[in-house]
Amino acid sequence: YSPKPLFDQELPNFEITSLFDEIKKLSKFDINNNQVLINFFASWCAPCKEEHPLLFSLKNNHPNLMIIGIDYKDVKSNAKKFLENEGNPYHYTGLDENGKIGLEFGVFGLPETFLTNNKGNIVFKHTGPLTSKIIQNEIIPRLE
Repeated sequence: YSPKPLFDQELPNFEITSLFDEIKKLSKFDINNNQVLINFFASWCAPCKEEHPLLFSLKNNHPNLMIIGIDYKDVKSNAKKFLENEGNPYHYTGLDENGKIGLEFGVFGLPETFLTNNKGNIVFKHTGPLTSKIIQNEIIPRLE
């Protein structure tokens, strides 16, 4: 069983500043040869807290998957506190204070998660909190 991509869309051009270090930036070109899970979240988002532990299991069980968190329309200090309290499953956490990057991705509700292949194309998108079932049926079969 190999799920068909819901869509095969090129990753938008973006450059994002790290939540923890304003000097560290990440762009589409830094991740192009990796398979990447991009998760838009915020400290004020209750469903984001629900799915949070699942991101850790993905990180632990799939060490080749790069997980990027994008803190969306949030207060920087609240986001840092959220990750300090709940733990940080992300390899890189970016800050999208004004929602510009979310706009590029077409984000309209949180959480929202995108999976890319190692050619920089989005092969899966999920709106709402991830569940074990979605990870098992939709994400893991698409991991290379």
